[in-house]
Amino acid sequence: MASLPRKLKIIIISDGTGETATAISRAIMTQFPDREVYFTRFKNVRTNEQVDAIFTEAAIHHDLIIYTIVTNELRDYIGVAARKRHVRALDLIGPALTAFSNYFEQEPMAEPGLLHAVNDEYFNRVAAMEFTLNHDDGRNLDTLNLADVVLVGISRTGKTPLSVYLSQHSIKVVNVPLVKGTQIPDTLFKVDQRKVFGLTIDPDALLEIRKKRLSNLGAANHTGDYADQRKVIDELEWANEIFKENKRWPIFNVTDKAIEETASEILRLLNMRKNNIFKQNKRNDERE
Repeated sequence: MASLPRKLKIIIISDGTGETATAISRAIMTQFPDREVYFTRFKNVRTNEQVDAIFTEAAIHHDLIIYTIVTNELRDYIGVAARKRHVRALDLIGPALTAFSNYFEQEPMAEPGLLHAVNDEYFNRVAAMEFTLNHDDGRNLDTLNLADVVLVGISRTGKTPLSVYLSQHSIKVVNVPLVKGTQIPDTLFKVDQRKVFGLTIDPDALLEIRKKRLSNLGAANHTGDYADQRKVIDELEWANEIFKENKRWPIFNVTDKAIEETASEILRLLNMRKNNIFKQNKRNDERE
């Protein structure tokens, strides 16, 4: 029997990105260090015609085909094509789908590209969290326009924990502290004002939070303005006047509210806006 050429080709066929098959194939190749191969990947394969074209080439060069296809019909078609054309083909996902289906006593969704969608969601969430942490407490305001949400409020209104929670929903957040006596950044008023959300709180609740904060820092006997009742009321009134002047900013009172509750209200408002934009675009398309 003639020996195989040193360098061979492995063809990856997938109805998604083909990343799963490629990763597994490369892992297997580490067990054959004396063999050189190169990979050709065909992504988003969905039709019999695409399969026929790939197998015509593979049959000529005696390539190995590895495929991850979730739809039964196309997977079966590849199996038949491999036998007819005498092409070596390995089904990576079919046996696993059958085993899982038998175990769960449930048919799989057979919807291509779901893993890619999950991966995109994961990376979007990580990117949002990194962005949010890099824009905490008024930092890096030169990229404020890249935010999905901008939170504004005085100290201890829960801007940071709310920002982090929203970022876990793939929302890029900047939080900007309002400090009386300090100029509000101009960039806050240049960004799309629909992105800006104000946070306020009742005076008694804020006073209690600030006192606890000082106690946790070992400064319970601190005599400054931070936890002074008159100072707290003055700060809140000043911030609320700013909110009144900027009528497009939705304002949320976080008194006795869990972070999840305020976040849910913001997410609901964002979804409503997104749906309204979608409907408006659809109406414009219909007019055209």
